[in-house]
Amino acid sequence: MRYRNSNMRKCLATKTIARCAALFLFCLLPLKGICQTGESTVNTLVEMGFENVGWTEDGKERVYVLQNSAYRLNGVGIGKAVDIIQKMGLPDKKPCRVIVLDNNVPQISLYYKPIIGDSVPEASRRDWNVSYDLGGTWKEARKIGRKNSSLFKVDVVVYPEVSLKNLIITQIYQVLFNLSPAVEVSFWKGMKLTAQVVIPVYNDGYGSLADKVHPGFLTLQQTVRLPYNMWITGTVGTFNSNRFGGDIKVKHVLMTDERFSFEGRIGLTATDQWDGFRLNYGTKTRLTWDLGANFYWPQYNLQASAKFAQYLLGEKGIRVDFIRHFRYCSIGFYAMKAQGAKSNGGFRFQIALPPYKYKRKGYIPRVTLSQNMGIAYNAGNERYYYKGYRTNPSENIMRDNSFNPYFIKSELLNF
Repeated sequence: MRYRNSNMRKCLATKTIARCAALFLFCLLPLKGICQTGESTVNTLVEMGFENVGWTEDGKERVYVLQNSAYRLNGVGIGKAVDIIQKMGLPDKKPCRVIVLDNNVPQISLYYKPIIGDSVPEASRRDWNVSYDLGGTWKEARKIGRKNSSLFKVDVVVYPEVSLKNLIITQIYQVLFNLSPAVEVSFWKGMKLTAQVVIPVYNDGYGSLADKVHPGFLTLQQTVRLPYNMWITGTVGTFNSNRFGGDIKVKHVLMTDERFSFEGRIGLTATDQWDGFRLNYGTKTRLTWDLGANFYWPQYNLQASAKFAQYLLGEKGIRVDFIRHFRYCSIGFYAMKAQGAKSNGGFRFQIALPPYKYKRKGYIPRVTLSQNMGIAYNAGNERYYYKGYRTNPSENIMRDNSFNPYFIKSELLNF
């Protein structure tokens, strides 16, 4: 009898241990599944060509971090990433946030909050809220390791450049057409080095210097994001419009209403001119600046802006722009008036160039056309006043709007 009781006690003890082990493993399974889901989502995004991809999770929400380097149009690329996250990367009954970077600097976030009580969340693109708000988890998310880093990867971007002028009665237009490849690379967060060479293809009426191969933009640029929806970009080097020097640009988006934003810019530059690869430069500097406000009308993706500025000749004036943004282009018109100068205006447009999808193979330099190409038409034929400069060949109205949360939201809905 004692032997039988002893066996029974051993059997009961064995069953108890087995049940406890099974319960312990059962509790671990959901955690293991979530980890695999987040990691597999990151791997899929990396395979698609996204860079600086990572993820983290706490008790409140899951966060993905990524940079669109696979699609020319940010709205399309972000939409593709959202589709993958919806399909395989949403947490169980917990909000999810996607933070989108540009050159490792956070720009916007997309936030999805499931309906409590749903057994299986069925998210769609319209369920994501897009804003400049990064959420409280960004402090932790910025520390996570990221896959497929964009640092030290070289892009050779070919910028087609067309200039037209109508100054001769017997000739419709004088034309200058260049192909200007630029090496673009980032060595640390927010930094960008640009080194461009201008290769003349066709020159009719723009002088003998324009016939020579010569450097274009040679710049070192640094961007940082500060609290309260503020970005600061500083640039030094040689710009367009025959200028070299330094420039600082500040942008602030209202936290209470993201349709409104304010921007300012100040630069100290002097003249330069390339004779082939020989640089002739001046020592007299010019101070230029502008202060402006912007309003975005989401229903029509229409942007209205007004700026008060001081231009290169020292004249002060005001400028207004109205621009409508579409997926493949941005079109608008402008008007300006400065002291001592007649009123001027015109239209401007920017068009996205194919290919619209491209991938990078490791650290092999990637050769592409510029993201877009545009022209500004000077209706008043003003040749002396209202002159300024750009600090980067990719600086344009379409690029400036590419991370607008209202525009990204419209792209998600209209895809």
